[in-house]
Amino acid sequence: MKLRSLIILIMFLPLFMLGQHNISGTFSPAEDFEWILLYKVTSEGSNYVTKATLDSLGAFSIDLDSTNTKGMYKIVYNIPQEQYNFDIIYDAKEDVAFTFNSETGIEYTASSENKLLSSYSKSLGMISQSIGNFFQQQSTDTTALETIFKTLKETQIEYEYLAKGKMVETFIRANRPYTPEQFEDAKTYIGNIKKHYFDFVDFDNELLQSSSFLVERMLSYVFGMSGSEGLSDTAIYKQNFIKAAEALESVNPQTKKMIYHIIWEQLAEANYEELANFIADDYLIELASSLGEKLLVEELEKFKRLSRGATAPDFDLNIVVEGKEQTTKLSELSLATNYILVFWSSTCSHCLEELPQLHEFMKGLNSEEFRVIAFGLEDESYGWESTIYQFPDFIHAIGLGKWDNQTANAYNIEATPTYFILNSDKKILAKPTDFMELKSMFVKQ
Repeated sequence: MKLRSLIILIMFLPLFMLGQHNISGTFSPAEDFEWILLYKVTSEGSNYVTKATLDSLGAFSIDLDSTNTKGMYKIVYNIPQEQYNFDIIYDAKEDVAFTFNSETGIEYTASSENKLLSSYSKSLGMISQSIGNFFQQQSTDTTALETIFKTLKETQIEYEYLAKGKMVETFIRANRPYTPEQFEDAKTYIGNIKKHYFDFVDFDNELLQSSSFLVERMLSYVFGMSGSEGLSDTAIYKQNFIKAAEALESVNPQTKKMIYHIIWEQLAEANYEELANFIADDYLIELASSLGEKLLVEELEKFKRLSRGATAPDFDLNIVVEGKEQTTKLSELSLATNYILVFWSSTCSHCLEELPQLHEFMKGLNSEEFRVIAFGLEDESYGWESTIYQFPDFIHAIGLGKWDNQTANAYNIEATPTYFILNSDKKILAKPTDFMELKSMFVKQ
């Protein structure tokens, strides 16, 4: 090789090593999206890769180098991250490209792995719909149903063949559905689906652990399977979770804890508090304690203490009785049937917008039925003292130290304003996210 050619090759060698593949996408409607975060996900957790800003058309492009190895990646496109994300398979052999619409979901335009998984999901979805339509129409054509079952079996076999040797094969095999060899009535079929739902799921598989598959599989069983007649929805969900948890009996404790924790987080975020606390009490707290995860145990117990139906944590406050100021406790307060507890700060712009609205709104409510307790989280008392005179109808309390205040920590306050609605026994009835949601609880639409 000539010296000049060798020099050119050496000059461009780093580019060949770094410029491997690309992940790109377009989000629509474009005005609803601003950025995406890319994470590499392993069985140990998520590792941040990079961030990209979307252009005016909602498009982004990320170049991946040799340090971005094959595996599962996650794209986050809004907050909370646990809710607004989706998985991507990256095999380090080809680019990944897609379009995402907030109404219709994701459509892959490049990446055989992801396109195959998407096609498989759609195909099984259509077959499942055909089975559902058959039973819903109470058809007696047993041959027609046997034909659909035959199509289901052949479709699964075909996709497993197409996926052979690819990363997506793990997901397609793990999702292998129960398929009858002959006619089954609806009750028998549903019973067998429940019985065999986890037959092909390997909870110890690292690729499955690196994706949302295991959690989604568990949740679809908990919320998708019917239960005993006469039970409430929550009772059915508990019943289903107990059954689903049996599939994890032999799984290693760390994986089991990871799955339970993610499910708990999603239930807590979706306000399924009773079910979330059931999982914490009967499964997760003991498991986390055995693994020495004290912070997780504290998180679970704090959530339970602040759930609807729990007694609100106590604190001191000053009230005026017959013209005299006296100190009392929240638990001893007996001025109204219900209380609106709001944590705010005199340096919080949102608070200074919402508190005047709340003060005005309360004038239309019976003061014997509803009173507002405004707890100020402050670094110093000066700003608070000069502001509370605008709200003479509120019962005021102050906590210095702001975020490090003991009462703020007891209520897990991470932002202001934060609202709680309490009854006369100081049990938590509701936790509206803002003033408008609080107002909607009192105003009939």
